[in-house]
Amino acid sequence: MHCLRTLPILAALALLIGVVQQSSLRAQEKTLRWGGDKAGGAPFIYEEEGKGTVGFEWEISKYLADQIKRKPVFVQVDWDNLPETLERGDIDVAMNGMEYRTEWEEKYPATLPYFIFSLRLIVKADDKVIRTWNDLRVPEGKPKIRVGVLRGSLAERYLEKKFGDNITLVPTKEVDETFQLVEDGQRLDATVQDSPAALYYVQSGRLPKLKVVAEPVGRGFYVLLTPKGAKPQEVQDAKKLREQLNDAIRLGFTSGTFEEIYRRYGLWDSEQERLAYIHLNWQKGPERRMAEESTAEEKEEAGEKPAAPVVAKRSIFSLQDKILEAAWMTVKLAFMSMPIAIIIGILIAVSRLYGPGILRIPMTIYVEVIRGTPLILQMYVWFFLVPQVAKMSGWDSLIWITNLPPIVVGVFALAINYSAYEAEIFRAGLQAIPRGQMEAALALGMSPLTAIRRILLPQAIRIVIPPVTNDFIALFKDTSICSMILITELTCLYYQNKYDRDLVLQLAFVIGSIYLLMSYPLSRLSIWLEGRLRRNRG
Repeated sequence: MHCLRTLPILAALALLIGVVQQSSLRAQEKTLRWGGDKAGGAPFIYEEEGKGTVGFEWEISKYLADQIKRKPVFVQVDWDNLPETLERGDIDVAMNGMEYRTEWEEKYPATLPYFIFSLRLIVKADDKVIRTWNDLRVPEGKPKIRVGVLRGSLAERYLEKKFGDNITLVPTKEVDETFQLVEDGQRLDATVQDSPAALYYVQSGRLPKLKVVAEPVGRGFYVLLTPKGAKPQEVQDAKKLREQLNDAIRLGFTSGTFEEIYRRYGLWDSEQERLAYIHLNWQKGPERRMAEESTAEEKEEAGEKPAAPVVAKRSIFSLQDKILEAAWMTVKLAFMSMPIAIIIGILIAVSRLYGPGILRIPMTIYVEVIRGTPLILQMYVWFFLVPQVAKMSGWDSLIWITNLPPIVVGVFALAINYSAYEAEIFRAGLQAIPRGQMEAALALGMSPLTAIRRILLPQAIRIVIPPVTNDFIALFKDTSICSMILITELTCLYYQNKYDRDLVLQLAFVIGSIYLLMSYPLSRLSIWLEGRLRRNRG
């Protein structure tokens, strides 16, 4: 009997010892947590059927981790947030087409470069207008060329510096979707991408509807970003990790391992052959100093030797026009979509309560599907997938309708999403009205539609004003999702400038304050309306 009582205790002790031993083994096994974004696609990191995760950076990470005796652990991080995630300590290194930037060196010390890239101008295969970089400038009075670039990239900074307001710069988030928009030809006329994406997708023939034109410009370097460390021991550990990674990168080029990897993805060229020499002089060589913004074209025009770039500090006031434009875009999106959502919501609510069964069932499905799926997914479907389905149909009118401007799609998607919520709010408001009022209206000879319009809806609207106002506040903030469909509103403006260390905190404060100033009056209005409604009921 005594033994039976001690069995649970012994079992618990054995389990505890096993957990401790397992934790100790895991602690002894060092890992290399590297952050990247699979959404960036090929040839960096992507999923391939039958092979799982592949990509030239995926193979490089495995090689580097093996050389420094660690286990590679991939951590999915949104590309925009890689530096911040590294600073938080959630990853050991950031490696996903991270450009060497001189202003990052103090905060995120970089390894030796593992790839030299350049910028490529990509247009539709049948485009006969854009053949050179200068063709992006059009005569005054004609529509500007719309050029898609990854936000925060060297391509974006190069085009801003080189062309300014002569083109319409459209920041995007993913490479393959940008290519799709150029293929469609309705929303983008061209795109500027790093050479790996251009080589893999376009010059390889994988996207026959696109072509690379003009000469490459804007050479840059891909590096691994590492943490700086705060405490002395952290600084020492970070320095040791960088030295180990640098040794592994050097060995990767001298042994030919990197060449083998790059050739598998069609990326090996004469530029990569120079990296072994550049590594010898990286700390003091001109390549490091010119890595961020200098280009071969600019040096030839100026006739000057490369020098350290002078980065002028910017003030928040230098962005005041863009902030006002982005704020106005946010207001337009909210005020254009909410009335449409309310009208659709009322129609759905009335159909579900008073319509025939053949109408109630699809309206119920509509509400549940829209409320049960995230807005960001719906926005993606309306903007990217629906036009593809329309193209497959071959119906020109449908293709034209589905390729409407981004602001129209943004307003439509927001209105559709919020209409489902408004439908439930108005349904609750209509159900709150005593049933006898409908019966009385019908007894007086009113038609059901007239009774709803003149008797029930006016009362329901007064009841639902507070929750509708709350939804409008939420809609203001959800307009930020429109940044994924080429709309520059407040959140998109922040992401475009978040890498400017002189501006990031100021910009975050200003944009947050603008959202608050927009939503706070509506919040107070909602509270006032709720109080007035309670007093009227009393």
